[in-house]
Amino acid sequence: MTTKNGLITDSYKVVKKARNGVKRKKRPTTPPPQKEPETDTVREGELQRLSQFDLDWRFGPCTGISRLQRWERAKLHGLSPSEEIKELLLQTHTDPEYNLSLWSGYPL
Repeated sequence: MTTKNGLITDSYKVVKKARNGVKRKKRPTTPPPQKEPETDTVREGELQRLSQFDLDWRFGPCTGISRLQRWERAKLHGLSPSEEIKELLLQTHTDPEYNLSLWSGYPL
């Protein structure tokens, strides 16, 4: 099949789909996201800092021990962990999400 212009689209018939006279309904726009309560953002920030502490290998492995035990071990070995992390851990010592390391959910 040769065509005058050499385009493949010239050799096939153009087929348009029938619309059936049905108009598509427009979806309503989604409302703007509501602002999260301030306590959630503070909690997320604190947990993010603790996750960074878990990922910092200068303070040794973090599996099998709590974050506070890891902080104390690092202090004992002169690795100077952040005092801010210790204060945060002491304030929230009853919350397991704060006490357990990032890797606590994984089997050893």
